[in-house]
Amino acid sequence: MTIPTDLTDAQPAPNMATSPRFLIGIVGAVAFAHLLNDLIQAVLPAIYPMLKTKFALSFTQIGLVALVYQFTASLLQPWIGFYTDKHPKPYLLPCGMFATLIGIGLLATAGGFTMLLVASAVIGVGSATFHPEASRVARLASGGRFGTAQSTFQVGGNTGSAIGPLAASLIILPLGLTAVGWLAVAAVTAIWVLFGVTRWRIRNPHAMVAAKTLSEGPQLSRGRIIGALAVIAVLMFAKFIYIGAFTNYFTFYLIERFALSVQDSQFHLFAFLAAVAAGTFAGGPIGDRIGRKAVIWLSFLGAAPFALLLPYVDMGWTTVLSIAIGFIMSSAFAALVVYAQELVPGRVGLVSGLMFGLMFGIGGIGAAGLGLLADANGIVWVYKLCAVLPLLGLVTALLPDVKTSGAVG
Repeated sequence: MTIPTDLTDAQPAPNMATSPRFLIGIVGAVAFAHLLNDLIQAVLPAIYPMLKTKFALSFTQIGLVALVYQFTASLLQPWIGFYTDKHPKPYLLPCGMFATLIGIGLLATAGGFTMLLVASAVIGVGSATFHPEASRVARLASGGRFGTAQSTFQVGGNTGSAIGPLAASLIILPLGLTAVGWLAVAAVTAIWVLFGVTRWRIRNPHAMVAAKTLSEGPQLSRGRIIGALAVIAVLMFAKFIYIGAFTNYFTFYLIERFALSVQDSQFHLFAFLAAVAAGTFAGGPIGDRIGRKAVIWLSFLGAAPFALLLPYVDMGWTTVLSIAIGFIMSSAFAALVVYAQELVPGRVGLVSGLMFGLMFGIGGIGAAGLGLLADANGIVWVYKLCAVLPLLGLVTALLPDVKTSGAVG
């Protein structure tokens, strides 16, 4: 993929105030930056087995490393989104990636558990700065196809998350922790791309105005909006605790249950994360056509039978079911984000920060909690417990129907 140094050259600016359109160059650029960002992030859980051995860590300590990273990211994201809704700061995008670059250096040179926690926190700061602003840019360049833009943006991240374990397996695990430094190449590339995106935003301020004119928000009372957001929080809890069980502990599950090597288990994790990326991409356009609520229903209840079967099948079926679960359950994310943005028009940064913050925060708390449960009861028991989480999708019945395509802020 060739990224122009000035994205305005790739996408000549039309009069967006009268004819908004889907700007594939801009959406593609933030999706590519998302791929690089999440590739870096995905390496951390992928090397947990190596860190566990190198520093003699317990599952609880592994969970704390995940908690520090994800909790740091989740706490900052809504505040960054809230602030930039009122005070736009386009250059936060490359600045956030620079923080990630610093975190890479700290991780590559870590000498113990404490430095692992510090490196995780710094990478979390970079992630918190990136996600709400990049999500805003994707929506501004959507031309009204909000679900498609959001899923394209998100599939970049999911693709990066899928590539991360491969990079860990092929480069970092054979060469050792210092090989994490090679991730600096991805971070520097992302900084360059995001400078191009920032120049587009600065040179096209009418994009914000055009996006605001696409539609008005839903006619719902404050109480119904708060109730709907609470339901979304429950759905996010179910989705990301379950997905987090795979992201952080699937390799341990395969090693313990089927005696796979660490490197072989990484390829199975890649297959799961690749299915997550494909499902995310499919969910956005489908939501634009049939509605966000319908996609949410299909995502949770469609994954439930496979989740319930997974802990009781052999290695071959484990691979098949994990891919099916990853594809089906991930299809809801773009729908959940866009649905929340439609509920609270004019607060794209805040809502995006809350949604991605919930994703990281729930993932971090879940990682720590699942680590404690794995130490006490075994990793196989944890997967039996998590199998019921997709059934929480039944609360989708409490979501009001939103007939608008949303408003941008």
